[in-house]
Amino acid sequence: MIKKEHLAAKIFKDFIWHFAGQEKELYLTFDDGPTPEVTPWVLETLSNYNAKATFFCIGENVMNNSKIYESLIAEGHAVGNHSFSHLKGWITSNKDYIDDVKKASEFINSDLFRPPYGRIKPAQSYELKNDYHIIMWDVLTKDYDNKVNPQKCYDYVINHSEGGSIIVFHDTVKAQKNLQYVLPKILDYYSENKFVFKAIELGKN
Repeated sequence: MIKKEHLAAKIFKDFIWHFAGQEKELYLTFDDGPTPEVTPWVLETLSNYNAKATFFCIGENVMNNSKIYESLIAEGHAVGNHSFSHLKGWITSNKDYIDDVKKASEFINSDLFRPPYGRIKPAQSYELKNDYHIIMWDVLTKDYDNKVNPQKCYDYVINHSEGGSIIVFHDTVKAQKNLQYVLPKILDYYSENKFVFKAIELGKN
């Protein structure tokens, strides 16, 4: 679980980790979808609160679930490129990594990119930032970790989020148990405290 003062944020200063000055705004993000088992439920839950979010999609999943991807856009959410096959940048050649992101761009129309696992080499980021805003986070929920129980996941979000936070969830089967417990409670809690949930929209570089 990572806060914005993490060492990586100091090294990659040109990445976006947090939106400063947004006192009553939160940026919910969902990685690794879309999936037929989870993403439609996420969309319905967000709609109940008039909340917008950003979905960092895997190209292969978009290819296989194009109607769900179209629903994300139709309902006013933002989408981002999360590569085609979820490669780890640290152990992947620069060419293979960049080619994988380019392949994803055939299915995902966005100038936002989030590196899978948050792991990317400086040389990879240097090339990608010509075409993308690289979006990281300051609150990682670890909803995908079966060692993290739902209440602990919820407590972490509540204790570490603040205005302008970029919060990472996953619309995947692996994260489903924690997500279905945490997301409605987060939406309830922050709605009652007059926060709004916004999609990340930055415009072209």
